[in-house]
Amino acid sequence: MRTVLMCHAEDAFDRQGLAAWLASFSDLAGLILIEETGEQKRARVRRELKRVGPLRFLDVLAMRFYYRFRLAAADRAWMDESLAGLRARFGDVAGVPELRVSNGNAPEVATFLASCNADLMIARSKQLLSKRIFRIPRHGCLVMHPGICPEYRNAHGCFWALAERDLDRVGLTLLRIDAGVDTGPVYGYFTYAFDEASESHVRVQYRVVLENLDALAQRMRDIVDGVARPLDVAGRQSGVWGQPWLSRYLRWKRAALDKRPAEVAAE
Repeated sequence: MRTVLMCHAEDAFDRQGLAAWLASFSDLAGLILIEETGEQKRARVRRELKRVGPLRFLDVLAMRFYYRFRLAAADRAWMDESLAGLRARFGDVAGVPELRVSNGNAPEVATFLASCNADLMIARSKQLLSKRIFRIPRHGCLVMHPGICPEYRNAHGCFWALAERDLDRVGLTLLRIDAGVDTGPVYGYFTYAFDEASESHVRVQYRVVLENLDALAQRMRDIVDGVARPLDVAGRQSGVWGQPWLSRYLRWKRAALDKRPAEVAAE
């Protein structure tokens, strides 16, 4: 099985850790590294501002500041430790052809993908891909979406499931990209025994990948072998979510801490 990984260049968990994981069970034929421009990032901010309005956008900004100054250091330490564990388990990746672009839909991406002769591409990018890109690999492009679809589509599905107290839907969806936003065929759901009182939403959405690497690898093999079938999601509620709000984060954490004493007493 020949694979390609598309991810953001600054995300070491993906670029190094998941690349080594892919190389452990497939022929990793290429890396497409997204280096977004300042204008692209500003455009994403403008879209979120338009989506939620100016007052709610202040809630989004407050969450960004809170995360940076209260949570980010602990998550970076956890990420460094997790990445070291991935390297110890899978080694380092060397000699894999790389393409660096700012836009995952650039013409050179199509040329590079075709030259890789890939069966699958794993897309770990914030950018939506066009049909002329996601149709190039023989079995399409897969997303390990942080959220259970269709209920938690778009951004930060794990956060919103936690904030909504929908704890049975905190997890990851493996789906094939189509023309919509996380609307493609679903090939599996994955979760783990998360600790919502102590773990941040960012850690949860990375750890749900880390805790399910073997199962994800097998499901990808099944897709390429033609034995995996999409799950039936007809009739289920579909929701499109966005960036986390500080007000909802604080409410979630209060509920998680209130719940914990009862669980401890039950044990």
